[in-house]
Amino acid sequence: MSTETRPNLKYTRDHEWLLVEGDTATVGITQHAQEALGDLVYVELPEVGRSLTAGDDFAVVESVKAASEVYSPITGEIVEANATLDGAPETINEDPYEEGWIVKIKLSDPEELAECMDASEYEAFVDASE
Repeated sequence: MSTETRPNLKYTRDHEWLLVEGDTATVGITQHAQEALGDLVYVELPEVGRSLTAGDDFAVVESVKAASEVYSPITGEIVEANATLDGAPETINEDPYEEGWIVKIKLSDPEELAECMDASEYEAFVDASE
């Protein structure tokens, strides 16, 4: 199975994606993750200004099947949360890589990005885990 990925993004083993622009990373869950969860019915967003350490959970996405925590792939401060998801969690199902982003995080340690996978590494990771 080929996972839909984007070459300009970084990926994690917890199925988050990152788009790094300057010192800020936009973070969401991957196409694979939202397909596994099914139709999303609720997203619990974090507070802007919250400091995160890589590995911290910062949001919860709930579907008719399950609730799943979303983990920060990087250390930094949340500078924006996607308020659209409050009333329309299905946006993640419809467009996980554009309109369905969850937060924007100001990077504290850009070196942590080396821990993330590129698109081809993530596809191989997903294929190996199925």
